[in-house]
Amino acid sequence: MLYDALIIGKGPAGLSCAVYTIRANLKTLVVGQNKSALLKADRIENYYGFKEPLSGRELLDAGESQCRRLGVEFVEDEVIDIQKEDHFKVICTGAVYEARTVLLATGSPPVKAPIKRLEQFEGKGISYCTTCDGFFYRNKKVGVLGFTDYAVHEAAELIPFTRDVTLYTNGMPLDLTEKSQQMLKSFKVNSSKIKELAGDDVLSGLTFEDGSTESLQGLFVAFGSASSTSFALKLGIAMEGRSIKVNDKMETNIPGLYAAGDCTGIFKQVSVAVGQGALASRQMVEAVRRMKTAVS
Repeated sequence: MLYDALIIGKGPAGLSCAVYTIRANLKTLVVGQNKSALLKADRIENYYGFKEPLSGRELLDAGESQCRRLGVEFVEDEVIDIQKEDHFKVICTGAVYEARTVLLATGSPPVKAPIKRLEQFEGKGISYCTTCDGFFYRNKKVGVLGFTDYAVHEAAELIPFTRDVTLYTNGMPLDLTEKSQQMLKSFKVNSSKIKELAGDDVLSGLTFEDGSTESLQGLFVAFGSASSTSFALKLGIAMEGRSIKVNDKMETNIPGLYAAGDCTGIFKQVSVAVGQGALASRQMVEAVRRMKTAVS
């Protein structure tokens, strides 16, 4: 099935966009998990239209209910990759979805893995993109730092380049779907907690809390869930620091791909995210209508 608009993230920006795209008769799918930072907000008093304060969860539930009433489809899943062919392919742990346009509304980038010297070796053995840098580690010993389906997906992406791949969970228990658990046989798993990275000018290995060490030539970070930054690196989306670069229409440098909300590095307020979602929807509607006119 080909969707007109696929929205990644079910926070204020994503839900706002979905309200507009579905009302414009675009077949709309929202993919996300209940991980919005707004869920941690106990009281919201600075958003227009409410007589009394409400919680972040109440606001999100109301937005999702509105979208469902209008006909928006929802999938509770984790997006682990996005590819661009004739259309966008959004790869999740449970299925693959295709869409004419995509909105990234994934919130702020996650906090980096708490490991000493990680930033020191970025670009010198530390990478955040298997698609970008896997080629440079052909037949070398490499690792992936993570414990979720996203990390397993990234480890599998390295197998065509090298068979010597280890998944390092840094002491975290594996949190995987059955499909990802079956993929574990393709590489090694080390669950020891990492003390720090080793090396002089470039990464040479890992030192663990128990005093043991392991040599390593490359380490790909996929800690937690895939973020807007992860997708940007793979697709070649222009960035400003760790935020996605958009114009005043919420367009990225990839045609058909838009971004809204905290992942754009804006003033982190519900009202701003809602407004950006609405702006993005207008462009998505116009883009889809142009595509359909071109083939009719």
